Amino acid sequence: MAQTIAALSTAPGGAIGIVRISGDAAESCLRALFTPVGSRDLQPRVLTYGVLTVHGRVIDRPMAVFFPAPATYTGEPMAEIHCHGSSAVLQAVLSALFDLGARQAEPGEFTRRAFLNGKLDLFAAEAVGDLVTAHSEQAAALAVSQLGGHMSTEFADMRQRLVAVCAQFLAVIDYPDEEIEDLPLTEIGQTLSDMRARLTTLHESYSRGRALREGLPCAIIGRPNAGKSTLLNALLGYDRAIVTDIAGTTRDTVEETLCLGGLVLRLQDTAGLRETDDPVEKIGVSRARDAVRHAAESGVVLAVFDGSKPVGGEDRMVMREAKNAARAVAILNKADLPRAEGWEELSDCFRAVVPLSAKHREGLSELTDTLLTLTGVRDLPSDGGLITNIRQAETLKRTAERLELAAEHLKAGFSPDAVVYDIEGAIESLGELTGQSVQNDIVDHIFANFCVGK
Repeated sequence: MAQTIAALSTAPGGAIGIVRISGDAAESCLRALFTPVGSRDLQPRVLTYGVLTVHGRVIDRPMAVFFPAPATYTGEPMAEIHCHGSSAVLQAVLSALFDLGARQAEPGEFTRRAFLNGKLDLFAAEAVGDLVTAHSEQAAALAVSQLGGHMSTEFADMRQRLVAVCAQFLAVIDYPDEEIEDLPLTEIGQTLSDMRARLTTLHESYSRGRALREGLPCAIIGRPNAGKSTLLNALLGYDRAIVTDIAGTTRDTVEETLCLGGLVLRLQDTAGLRETDDPVEKIGVSRARDAVRHAAESGVVLAVFDGSKPVGGEDRMVMREAKNAARAVAILNKADLPRAEGWEELSDCFRAVVPLSAKHREGLSELTDTLLTLTGVRDLPSDGGLITNIRQAETLKRTAERLELAAEHLKAGFSPDAVVYDIEGAIESLGELTGQSVQNDIVDHIFANFCVGK
């Protein structure tokens, strides 16, 4: 029997709070607390209005529904109580359910049960977690696509084809004296190479998938008074950072998260880069350089320059700081003023140069277009073919490496058992993607990162 679990599955503080129940006693627990209003009894999968009674007192008039197994999210009997969002009411409902024998659901336990009961494979289960935490419409669309099972079907098909290849080799190994049709080695080699190429492409998509899922760190750098804080305020649409004509106003990093055309950026406005004897400003400059190093590895660097003034030594310091960033964009600010000479050299240092006026919020759409193109967020595959977490990426890389070895050994004329060994390793790795052969400790780790109500 499945132990009955319960949890609040909506965020605290809303107008409505939903308590979710799953397990063999889900329906009996619901009926012990909930009584329909009127003559109509609870019907499966029909939301019903009624009264909620705890310890002899009516505490709410909610809606409720129960779902018979196995056609439920978890594959078990389930029920939901849609209460008003009062924390006192919701806590009273949960306490009453615990008194009836249910227990508090652990993080991710509803989705874990769905996985264990065959309702979701592991790849789709991870997509549920991505959907719950999505910060943009594109991230949500990607998670829904993966939840739909297209990628899981592709991996399952690959696995089945590799099993068939293994069977051909094993027939030769196990029955050497039998008259078995010669192996189509060229065709098998092409199959292994094609699969490896596809898996490598998916592995390389991880940087884009991660950008959608987690957002990208984005360091805004420049010399003092270049317009960094003004740009931050313009992007956010409100005055977050202090802006003055006094150089060095920003001493510490100012951090905000922004969704820009579907791209989530974790913005950091930094202290102006320059040589200084001020001990406080020195700390700010050091933190600015740290932000650049972090963003240079996996994010975006926006280098802001005052285009109305000639290029100076501090501007070249900014160029040097940004030169190693994979995604560095030069912002030629103050485009509303006459441009000084010498700024043509920015094109030699940066992937893109965007003129704009942060003060007047002109040119921001061009900056958005540049960032979407630079990060690859603009063109998302319709089949959900982006990898969004490190477990999936590492597993794909390992699978591709085993297939590459198998293809090389096949081409070099190695014995069939050597080729089978590598193919079996690839089959095992593909099983880890969908949960067919994944270890329990990995499953524990995955679902521990979910929220309680899922």
